[in-house]
Amino acid sequence: MTDQDTIDIPRRSARPFIGEEFDLKTWGDVEPFFENLKNREINSASELRQWFSDRSEVESYLSENFAWRYIRQTCDTANTGLINALQFFITEIQPKLAEYGNALDKKVVDSPFLSELTEPGFAITLRGMKKAIEIFRDENIPVITEMQTEERRYGAIAGAMTVTLDNEEMTLQKAADRLQSTDREIREEAWRAISERRYEDHGLLDELLNRLVSLRDKVGKNAGFENYRDYMFAAMGRFDYTPQDCFNFHDSVKEAVVPLLNDMATNRKEALKVNALRPWDTKVDPKGLAPLKPFETGEELLDKTIRCFSRLDPFLGDCLRIMKTMKHLDLESRKGKAPGGYNYPLDEIGVPFIFMNATSNLRDMITLLHEGGHAVHSLVTRDLAINSFKHTTAEVAELASMSMELITMDFWDEFFDNEADLKRAKIQHLESIIETLPWVATVDKFQHWMYENPEHTAEQRTDAWVGIYDQFTDDVMDWSELETFKKYLWQRQLHIYEVPFYYIEYGIAQLGAIGVWKNYRQDREKGLKGYLDALKLGYTATIGEIYQAANIPFDFSKDYITELMQFVRTELERLKK
Repeated sequence: MTDQDTIDIPRRSARPFIGEEFDLKTWGDVEPFFENLKNREINSASELRQWFSDRSEVESYLSENFAWRYIRQTCDTANTGLINALQFFITEIQPKLAEYGNALDKKVVDSPFLSELTEPGFAITLRGMKKAIEIFRDENIPVITEMQTEERRYGAIAGAMTVTLDNEEMTLQKAADRLQSTDREIREEAWRAISERRYEDHGLLDELLNRLVSLRDKVGKNAGFENYRDYMFAAMGRFDYTPQDCFNFHDSVKEAVVPLLNDMATNRKEALKVNALRPWDTKVDPKGLAPLKPFETGEELLDKTIRCFSRLDPFLGDCLRIMKTMKHLDLESRKGKAPGGYNYPLDEIGVPFIFMNATSNLRDMITLLHEGGHAVHSLVTRDLAINSFKHTTAEVAELASMSMELITMDFWDEFFDNEADLKRAKIQHLESIIETLPWVATVDKFQHWMYENPEHTAEQRTDAWVGIYDQFTDDVMDWSELETFKKYLWQRQLHIYEVPFYYIEYGIAQLGAIGVWKNYRQDREKGLKGYLDALKLGYTATIGEIYQAANIPFDFSKDYITELMQFVRTELERLKK
């Protein structure tokens, strides 16, 4: 039987408002629907509910239309037609959407019938609408449009980066596989080639970020905020924590996690028997074993992941099988693809698209497990009543993905034939979690500094980066004669360019994911149920309430981080026996 024979492929909901055959060509095609929403009389709760439904329908269509433009362009960054199609939406559609969005928000926030909309979610949606009205400024529309155009340049610059090793031109992702080689000379050659290639464009990327910081600062100040950071906390709907909570997170990680990094680096140096631990020594197996290779091709990676998900719960496997049948995945690395990986929600069909740059390593396997967690989240919320109920905050979205990395670990034998490799994979992943939290703190603190000091020069920025980086890294690594590359490590982090301030969420959610995994280890059925119960809420509850549904605290204090790190250390010690 084929996948098509054994699973039901979802269909998009009907379009009673915009029409089944609607096709966006110009803003004029869609404007009448927004005019209808703007001018429609609302005389009862049922009419208000219908208004929300109609708005959700048109916005879902436009969201998916944009999504496909973005997906296709990131899959082929050199295609002029795809670039222009995306740029058309950014310049011709999004500015109008911003104007109408503000007008529509204003139309309903004071409606006398809002109190009669008692379904879970409307209170959260209304909270977001009020904040959006508060920060909206007409003068920001062209600035944001320009900003979004500039942000897209990062993917094109990074996507064009290749190196030649052994007479083979390859993407940086593929070259990075050599950092796991047991031959130290091969590792060093690859590391230097990658770093030098990135450095070739450091000036271009510096200029791009200078431009972005200037535009973003203008947006924040136009909206009446002291800086862009404070604007973004409002724009991202961070109702549940403050910048000070982020600073507390940084301090907690420095105290509770960085010492573990030192221990790991010391142990690695001793195991490798090297006089100095160098940046090209961090990915190789410390016992000198060959790199783990959990799959050969993108198709094999997907099939193994489907089996892994299915053993956790058959429904989870079906989520990926649906996506495979619909061809909603582009997994393998190739020249011309944008860097990174993502799960992009498709709001009409409700079946997302996964994009990544797989070669054949463990990190790629983890990436698909991670993005698969996002995909499950999209699919379990696809039937929620309106669009805004489905779009969770990143602290919840990343909880879905990071938890999936951990709760699937019992089934990683799908990727590894022998027990030794299976244990190695688990150990490497748990150690990477210990490494993740300090890196998140580094990137987040760096972004706070940048936007608190928007007039900084490129030189001041690199100095600030090095100072912050040194707070959250081990003191074993030898960077002598490599300091120039160290100064620009931040340029590899696309979030800084494309989705500013979207990074602390990974740290918060990583803590939540360890909590979900801890629950799962204690009681598999109850732990999995809590995880799915939390995901199914979408954004119909606060972050704290969603975490509570998963039976975990929304907490990133030093005491809680220390408790979770002890749990991870215990699991590592058990695996190393």
